[in-house]
Amino acid sequence: MQQTLESFNKSLNLSLTVKSRLLLLVAALALVPTFFMPVWHLNFGAQQYPEGLTMFIYPSEMVGGDDGNDLNEINILNHYIGMDELREEDFNEFKWIPLVIGLMIVLSLRASAIGTLSSLVDIIVFTIYFAGFAMWRFWFMLYNYGHNLDPKAAVQVEPFTPPVFGTKMVGQFTVGSYPSAGAYLFVLFGALLIAGIYFTYKERRNELAAN
Repeated sequence: MQQTLESFNKSLNLSLTVKSRLLLLVAALALVPTFFMPVWHLNFGAQQYPEGLTMFIYPSEMVGGDDGNDLNEINILNHYIGMDELREEDFNEFKWIPLVIGLMIVLSLRASAIGTLSSLVDIIVFTIYFAGFAMWRFWFMLYNYGHNLDPKAAVQVEPFTPPVFGTKMVGQFTVGSYPSAGAYLFVLFGALLIAGIYFTYKERRNELAAN
């Protein structure tokens, strides 16, 4: 066990190979478009809305479909069932998520230039924590909105939690929640980081064994 730990600690000090550095560079560049692309979207379908209503969630804002009109319509419907209005100023996430993405880009570029395997592992751990916290926060906000309903609302519904992923019936509406293009870029980012670890370890393992 001790020998395994020592070997692992030594591997963290290995400098990244050229291939891994290039993968990190590509990973950093892959995150840049996420500032301007939606990472998630929700669809609301019902008989009276045959084309459905859509809301796109970006790292720094939420935007309704149909040039923003869908978000206004969603808020009107939410008012009838006693749900709070969806307002950007109520979401602190829109302030710090772009900063976190920027930090991930900077750390990846730094590791690409002067990094070791340990710096790459640090970025992966940070990314996993960020992704996990962001998804939990998304679920928590959906839960709060669906459970803190006004008891004096015009239409009474049972407390509910809109889906984080997938489709769910909420009253007369079919609500769908799915990742958008930005989310897939985050997945690509993570895959490139893992590939960077693989190629460095693969090419440096003989060097590690010699030490």
